[in-house]
Amino acid sequence: MQSSNPVFGRVANSRRGYAAMDSNTLTTTEPRTVEEIYNAPAASSIRTGRMTIEDVVARTGMLFVILVATGSAAWYYNLSNGFLLLGMFGGFALAMVNTFSKTIKPPLVIAYAAFEGLALGVLSHMYESAYPGIVSQAIIGTLAAFAGVLFLYSSKRVRVTPKFTRVVMGAMVGYLVLSLVSMVGAIFGVGQGYGFYGVSGLGLLLAVGGVALASFFLILDFDQIDKMIKAGAPHEESWRAGFGLMVTVVWLYLEILRLISILRRD
Repeated sequence: MQSSNPVFGRVANSRRGYAAMDSNTLTTTEPRTVEEIYNAPAASSIRTGRMTIEDVVARTGMLFVILVATGSAAWYYNLSNGFLLLGMFGGFALAMVNTFSKTIKPPLVIAYAAFEGLALGVLSHMYESAYPGIVSQAIIGTLAAFAGVLFLYSSKRVRVTPKFTRVVMGAMVGYLVLSLVSMVGAIFGVGQGYGFYGVSGLGLLLAVGGVALASFFLILDFDQIDKMIKAGAPHEESWRAGFGLMVTVVWLYLEILRLISILRRD
């Protein structure tokens, strides 16, 4: 399996073949170590030892509970920008480790969710102070986008084809180039009032493009998870699936937050 998402791409390049798994070699003994406890399968996957959609939902839900709890604490205590930097850099480091690690390490995935929640809590509070009500609007927008994309994918109204993947990745390259141009423009004082996206008019375009791209990447994530399940991925890979979904959903939330702030500013 090949994936455009580097999180899931690590699974595809693993030397452990899913199809080669022998159910006779799988055990259902109770987990004894901390690592085994983290990797304990959901009830639906105990007999096979392979990843199920229930595993993915359970792991993803757990990660978002941790993210929301940490973010809520950061919001409540109105933590300083130092904690924002701690969450950003700590989350980035853990994201790199989790993305490129050959074996998934659940404690590091959980730590990533905590650091990401810390950063989002501080950042969201900053946006809320500048634009009252913006966070609730962004959360509703993110949930609506997620539900809409999930419906389109599950109803087969959108199909992931090689062409679709190429188009999305090409758009991503263009988005990154425009973002770089905009940031350079902001550094040299070209344009006003667009935060990191300093070129006048380009900020709104990039924000809209970011929301669209994050939504398209959600479709790619759903498709890759579906392929992992059909290929018989080990149940512990549900942590990687949950981590990948979290990365994309957080990106979607930030882009919606940025878009709403630009619209309200204008």
